[in-house]
Amino acid sequence: MPRRRRKEFTFKLLGMVATAIGIVFLGLFFASLIAEGTSAFKQTFLKLDIELSEDVLAPDGELDLAYADFDGLVRTALRAEIPEASGRRDRRELYRIVSVGAAYQLRDLIAQNPDLLGTTQSLWVPASSNVDMLIKGNIDANIEEALRPLSDKQIGWVRQLQDQGRLESRFNRALFTNGDSREPELAGIKGAVMGSVYMLLVTMALSFPIGVAAAIYLEEFAPRNRWSDLIEVNINNLAAVPSIVFGLLGLAVFINWAALPRAAPLVGGLVLTLLTLPVIIIASRAAIKAVPPSIREAALGLGASQTQVVFHHVLPLALPGMLTGAIIGMSRALGESAPLLMIGMVAFIVDVPGSLTDPATALPVQIFLWADSPERAFAERTSAAIIVLLGFLLVMNLTAVILRKRMERKW
Repeated sequence: MPRRRRKEFTFKLLGMVATAIGIVFLGLFFASLIAEGTSAFKQTFLKLDIELSEDVLAPDGELDLAYADFDGLVRTALRAEIPEASGRRDRRELYRIVSVGAAYQLRDLIAQNPDLLGTTQSLWVPASSNVDMLIKGNIDANIEEALRPLSDKQIGWVRQLQDQGRLESRFNRALFTNGDSREPELAGIKGAVMGSVYMLLVTMALSFPIGVAAAIYLEEFAPRNRWSDLIEVNINNLAAVPSIVFGLLGLAVFINWAALPRAAPLVGGLVLTLLTLPVIIIASRAAIKAVPPSIREAALGLGASQTQVVFHHVLPLALPGMLTGAIIGMSRALGESAPLLMIGMVAFIVDVPGSLTDPATALPVQIFLWADSPERAFAERTSAAIIVLLGFLLVMNLTAVILRKRMERKW
């Protein structure tokens, strides 16, 4: 007995150590992710007094937003703040401390309020990503000038503007309102989020009814023979197939054969439907099996048909488990990137998709694209996008738990 107790204690101790190691690694992962990504939720802005000159924007008396020189207005205002940047080379370096998004901001402002022409406005415009990294402490100003993206003059001008109160860190709305961009300070996840939402809508609309119907037939109506056994084995095998195989299938069937638009959320949703169907079928069958046989027998004893037993008694009781399995399947679909790479959703897409057939990308693919970018500013945006993705997954899994608890019935 003492030897058995020692073995039992050793086994419990090993289990506790393994659990503690897992928690430590998980904590380190979340700590590093939050430390790296939270800074992306703030962006450095530069305050400029910009004269919206009619002679520059509308020299012929007619404003044309496509050809108006908004960059010239931003550069003029910047030179007024740093008059010592007089040489051509100095001016080129000076212009690099402000983002190209400042001109777009001016264009949108004039488009919404044409009456501002001829006035001087104090505007907070986005600074360049290098200035943002300097303010956040991600660029060491003490290292050799050739080893950092900002020159000594640029750092001096940034410190001068900072002392004047013209540099300020604010909430980075562009991260949630913009699509992808080559400029890190303008890049956002809205396009990727909308692409993921459209794909999940297609996936849920197809996989849930098809998966539940297949589970009901296999569990309640299908005869027990070699064909049903073969189907059951294949469904279990499909649940373990690598996701990239479904991407190859979608490429061959939906794009090459059906000629559906490449990189569209519709195709992505169809591919993810194939991916999640086995999971939903297995979860739905398990939920149906969990319904006590006495409920079926009682309904049949009262004269109900097999169809009435299934749809009036078994299905309502199994629905919480089915919904839980569907949400877990959607969570898996939300985090998949390999099958989407095969159908072209890895393309650089700036515009936010407005329909199921518009070119789009997904949040995991956007993370993959940003992680491959060499700029330091994209690294923090990669971590921020991962935080948003984990937030979505947490909400979906929490929803599954709440639905199961509220709809669950005990016998």
